[in-house]
Amino acid sequence: MTAVTDVRRAAGAATPARRVLSQTAFETRAILRNAEQLMVTLALPALILIGLTRSDLVELSTGGATRIDFVAPGVIALAVMSTSFTSQAIATAFDRRNGVLRLLATTPLGRGGLLAGKILAVFAVELVQIVVLGAIAVALGWRPDAAGIPLALLTIVLGTAAFTSLALLIAGTLRSEAVLAVANLLLVLLAVGGGVLVPAEQLPGPLADLALLLPSGALGEGLRQSLLAGSVPGWTAPVLVAWAAILGWGAARLFRWH
Repeated sequence: MTAVTDVRRAAGAATPARRVLSQTAFETRAILRNAEQLMVTLALPALILIGLTRSDLVELSTGGATRIDFVAPGVIALAVMSTSFTSQAIATAFDRRNGVLRLLATTPLGRGGLLAGKILAVFAVELVQIVVLGAIAVALGWRPDAAGIPLALLTIVLGTAAFTSLALLIAGTLRSEAVLAVANLLLVLLAVGGGVLVPAEQLPGPLADLALLLPSGALGEGLRQSLLAGSVPGWTAPVLVAWAAILGWGAARLFRWH
């Protein structure tokens, strides 16, 4: 009788793919239902998009492009960073502190399934961001180069890989309170001086050269060029791939589950 029951339970168990999708849905809902996370992932980028487009308080050299065409790609890059890096780092760090990661890692979901669910949730939230911010930008007059959209999507995937790896690295090595401060501080610094909202060539002094080597600069410039001109600089993909590989290796080696 026990053997029959065990067989029935095994037959009714969820497949690994279904477990990962279930975790993805849970992680996505957790982000979208959190008011603080929504402020960082949606409200703040939307306000920056409208503010930089409608206000002349910030001087921008658009290179002949309309202000909205120039601003929109950078704001989308900022939104991608807020979700794949800041939001993911903070959520993972507090899950680790509260023992959630250690608990879920011992379930049939496993460590690999848990990480896969988190990564897929990042892409799901980014899709929401792109749709919402894209709709606002189009309403403001944005007309992206259609030929560059596939390149922009590839750039987003590579940028997400790099920043999610960074998120897991700091979330798995620092205390949750430190992660909260570091993640928010890095987001601000990279947004202002990392080639995201303002191209690297327009940054002062050594920041212009430094931004070209940062994942933020590669993401921002890749999206700007693809959506403005339908092409991407040859250096952006290698920079993002290199950062994803280095940070991913570091996260795999140093990440602590408790």
